[in-house]
Amino acid sequence: MSVKVRFFARFRELLGTDIFAEPANDTPIALLVAGIARKNPDGYDAIFDEHGTFREFVIVMQNGKRVETADAATVMVADGDEIAIFPPVAGG
Repeated sequence: MSVKVRFFARFRELLGTDIFAEPANDTPIALLVAGIARKNPDGYDAIFDEHGTFREFVIVMQNGKRVETADAATVMVADGDEIAIFPPVAGG
């Protein structure tokens, strides 16, 4: 299975973007992202709290649809998915 993970803004600076991963079947989004983020402790700490869960302000999307961070531990990735991770977005 192949999944693309894209980090944006500050997260991209810390972890890169367009990262291709080959997770096992039945891998939840949170586990996939945590595995990639652990490569940079600052990146991991920016996205996950001390309990290993997504920080409440992180925006998680799967194939263009928002996934609540509380659900990311149970929503599984599928072959060909694109997972996007955004910091809070402000505009004006």
